[in-house]
Amino acid sequence: MEKQTNFFQSNTAKIIMVGFLTLILLIPLQFVKSLIEERSVRQKEVVSETSEKWGEAIYFYGPILKIPYKQTSEVVEFDAKTKVQVKKYVTETKLAYFFPEELKNITDVTMVKPLQRSLYKSNVFNAQMDFTGSYVFPNFKINSIADENILWDKATIQIRTTNLKSIKSQVNLKLGDSVYRFEPTQNKQNDSLSTLETGLVNLQSLRENKKQNFTFNINYNGSKMIHFAPIGKTTSAKMTSNWPSPSFSGNFLPNDKNKKINAKGFEAEWEVLHLNRPFPQQSFEMLPNVKPHAFGVDFITTVDEYQQNERASKYGFLVIGLTFLIFFLIQSISKINIHIFQYSMIGLALIMFYTLLISITEHSSFTLAYVVAGASVIVLISLYSISILKNKKFPAFIGISLTFLYTFIFVIIQMEDYALLVGSIGLFLILAAVMYFSRKIDWGAGN
Repeated sequence: MEKQTNFFQSNTAKIIMVGFLTLILLIPLQFVKSLIEERSVRQKEVVSETSEKWGEAIYFYGPILKIPYKQTSEVVEFDAKTKVQVKKYVTETKLAYFFPEELKNITDVTMVKPLQRSLYKSNVFNAQMDFTGSYVFPNFKINSIADENILWDKATIQIRTTNLKSIKSQVNLKLGDSVYRFEPTQNKQNDSLSTLETGLVNLQSLRENKKQNFTFNINYNGSKMIHFAPIGKTTSAKMTSNWPSPSFSGNFLPNDKNKKINAKGFEAEWEVLHLNRPFPQQSFEMLPNVKPHAFGVDFITTVDEYQQNERASKYGFLVIGLTFLIFFLIQSISKINIHIFQYSMIGLALIMFYTLLISITEHSSFTLAYVVAGASVIVLISLYSISILKNKKFPAFIGISLTFLYTFIFVIIQMEDYALLVGSIGLFLILAAVMYFSRKIDWGAGN
């Protein structure tokens, strides 16, 4: 007669209990994820505050030729005394804006030493922008405005931009043989940009030559990004930097033939024609909203240390599950009994890896923290396994398996484009190995 096996002593019951314990351990693992998120939010707040004091994101729109003109319109008013409608002519001063015929920009961005407050660092830069270009004689005929109504002697040139407080030098524009200094002025546009404007500009040279060249430069402290509005009839821009991980953003991408990115930095060039954007070279009364058509670079940290910690914690369930599975397979093969309490201690040790990782990362680098935290947990579990399994062969196998698992996860975290592919292949191979080693287990049998 066959011996009846108690269900609670069977391998099936044991794997169910181990699986249930794995789910229970997701609770402290979630607390660790919340801790990482909290520290990440704190970092963003500190970085935003320190970056704001150094210099914010840069958006540049200009230079724009602004010319006032007079426009007379007929107004019909009702005279209360005579009870008669009276026609009157009212003359108003309005504004016309003209964009450059050519606009060329060369920008050199130098990432300076990160600003640090407490444990947190902010990536900031200094940008030297050099502009050249030309204006042609403004065409008011397109709006049927007579020459005598144009206030040529009241013309100015303006720049619209963000981050005024971080401009590090005087901004002077040379138009022909004359030099004009930009000064802050009241913003009359309905947007968040600030305005710099010159004094009165002599436009007689434009009347005589029909075309006049200009040059000016501007130096910013900034952070996060630099974007330009392509307001030239032909706009060309070139940007170089020592930042190795640019994100080209906006409405236009740089020319692939001239784009260079390596560990020392990047170089990129743009060429935008007036045919590529939906606004003309002149605007009357109000400036158009050109921000959606801007282009430039975001200076991003591809994967910062908190993102790496967050990615690592997402594999916590996989690490706990596979480690428990290794112990269960060893238990089933060797007939050594492992108590559920011992599984709990191993699971808590695995969770401690993530608290060690985040705490050490904040004082060093993610790579060093990962090595120290991983080695500590592997040694701890391996030594604990010796007392559980009563030999050194299985603990050595566990140590090697955990080393492989943590190394595999570290490689995936560092990858960007191939992370999903490598992770999927690795998990497939792990599944195949588990299926192979568990193929002869009698799930109804006990120890």
